Amino acid sequence: MFFVLSKILDFLISPMLWFIGLLLLALLLRHTKWRNRLLVAAVGLALLLTNAALVNEALLAWEVPPVRLTSLGHHDAGILLTGITATRKSPHDRVYVAQGADRLLHTLWLYRAGRIRKIIVSGGSGDLAGAKVRAEAQELTTLLRLAGVPQQDILLEKNSRNTRENALNTKALLARHPDIKSLVLITSAFHERRALGCFRAVGLQPAVFPASYYSSDRQTTLTYWLVPSDEAPRLWSVLLHEMVGYAVYRVLGYVR
Repeated sequence: MFFVLSKILDFLISPMLWFIGLLLLALLLRHTKWRNRLLVAAVGLALLLTNAALVNEALLAWEVPPVRLTSLGHHDAGILLTGITATRKSPHDRVYVAQGADRLLHTLWLYRAGRIRKIIVSGGSGDLAGAKVRAEAQELTTLLRLAGVPQQDILLEKNSRNTRENALNTKALLARHPDIKSLVLITSAFHERRALGCFRAVGLQPAVFPASYYSSDRQTTLTYWLVPSDEAPRLWSVLLHEMVGYAVYRVLGYVR
């Protein structure tokens, strides 16, 4: 039930849904005093949603800062969280990687640099309809094997549907591998805060290595602050989804 509700909530908090809702209300109430107020609100929301600088500043404040390789140290395993492949795309004779591919690339980087000895790939399918598709962990394992990572250095957890389950199922997997003591949690920078909280809540204390940044370096130019962006509304949606998700997880006691 929680899984289904989370998908519904994800739809309801979409900023573009709010914008369309304001326009529809203005249309329905066009013969009342609320029409102009709703239109002004819609215009104001549109200006906010398309301002690339504002969403970038919000992302800079939310995303976990990068960790330098030299400060990470050496660990027994890196935990690579999924959520970056399109498992419903055909033909299924290949792996389709979407936004967030840095999770995979930076995990491979850490492995090749000798910062982690093994890679734990955690994640099943987030498909609401429960379609019979390959687990995302299997997809990423395919890419790791193609990149030359030996099978014995990859541990697979392919049942998780959300971050809470990532933490629970990874802990269960680690119980079968007592030789793995120190961990690095590798996920997108905007997601690292919630993911780390979930792993801490189940008793794990991984180091963090955020990847796949949505934010860019702050600029002082007028174009940075004033030029609208068609990508900004999507970034607001990503950020709001994660912030609400973190708040819900905290209320439920899933993060620490």
